[in-house]
Amino acid sequence: MIERYTLPEMGQIWSLERQYQSWLEVEIAACQAWADIDAIPASALENIVKNAAFDINRIDEIEAEVHHDVIAFLTSVGEHIGEEARYVHMGMTSSDILDSSLAVRLKEAGSLLLTELNRLIEVVGKKAWKYRHTVMIGRTHGIHAQPITLGLKLAGWFCELKRDAQRLQEAIDEISVGKISGAVGTYAHVDSRVEEGTCRRLGLRAESVSTQVVPRDRHAVFLNVLALVGSSLERFAMEIRHLQRTEVSEVLEPFGAKQKGSSAMPHKRNPILCERVAGLARLLRGYALAGMENMALWHERDISHSSVERVILPDATITLHYMLVTFRKVVTGMEVREDRMRENLELTGGGIYSQGAMLALSQKGVSGDDAYRWVQSAAMEASKRRISFRQSMESHPDIVKHLNSSDLDALFQSESLLTTVDQIFQRVGINNSFENKD
Repeated sequence: MIERYTLPEMGQIWSLERQYQSWLEVEIAACQAWADIDAIPASALENIVKNAAFDINRIDEIEAEVHHDVIAFLTSVGEHIGEEARYVHMGMTSSDILDSSLAVRLKEAGSLLLTELNRLIEVVGKKAWKYRHTVMIGRTHGIHAQPITLGLKLAGWFCELKRDAQRLQEAIDEISVGKISGAVGTYAHVDSRVEEGTCRRLGLRAESVSTQVVPRDRHAVFLNVLALVGSSLERFAMEIRHLQRTEVSEVLEPFGAKQKGSSAMPHKRNPILCERVAGLARLLRGYALAGMENMALWHERDISHSSVERVILPDATITLHYMLVTFRKVVTGMEVREDRMRENLELTGGGIYSQGAMLALSQKGVSGDDAYRWVQSAAMEASKRRISFRQSMESHPDIVKHLNSSDLDALFQSESLLTTVDQIFQRVGINNSFENKD
């Protein structure tokens, strides 16, 4: 991933230094597991643990000759250990070290993503509570529908993100699997107890049945969950982009004091952060597709997946990490224009209360079809003549026969909406504990 979207914490996990360090961790853990069953002398293990190291420049030199990165790495490690390096990689194949170390780093990356996702959940919950009673128009098809509150909209985000967090935790568990089963996974030259001991030390589970590789359905699940989280962020970012449009202008992403929106038009305030989040979500869906393509390998393994994973696994985790951090900044600093929300609520002159009018007529004994036609006629007339919906209803002969002034007054109250919102918040666990959360 390009530096622009690579934040240090995630970038470090996918650095070359960390890659080789995780390889070394696997090899040392395997030696310790061999020692557990007395296959490596204690003195040899002590020397391996003490002296095992690698030199990246030396690995590059060796790989230029042998064209095999694992052999180059093991040669460099052996040069640091000496004669007892013969115990390193004993009975193993390259995929044992590659897949197990990859699981270690994917678990680290997933844990970092989960931390950032939980931070975003806290921020969204805090904003939802703050704006729980901030009434705004709800829209369907982009058209004014009925009043909602900004807090209710954010509560929906909160619940979706909680589901994303659960899915991500399950995906981390799914990917936290290693294998030390040797070539084609038959344990021909390695004891299964070594696999168990190695994986336990690495914080992994042993793959139940491996070929020469850990089956790639696990990686596909992980990538698809990352794409789902990204798609959630895209949905939320898209909402802010719509709410920031000039004609709406209800919620805007943060804009720095010295920030500039356009090289040509100084008045512009563009939702560039949300657009960036939306764009990066497309990458995640592409990585997920590539992950599924990687599942079908020849027989017990080929390496057609390897070149793909060198790109998509670092890039997917780096991309989602950037998206989570960026969108948390958006939510934290977003500008809410409550006055504009009130103005927009009045654009239909009260037509947004048409369902209440229709139901009120039904309760007076009017058939559903007549009630719908009368209210629709009044709403369309109000829009055409640019008068209030109430005025139009009051001039409709059929409506006024059934609804008096008190009935009409009751249609334009919001108390029931706020009560319902409070009930929903109680149900989903958003309460005043969010007031003091940073």
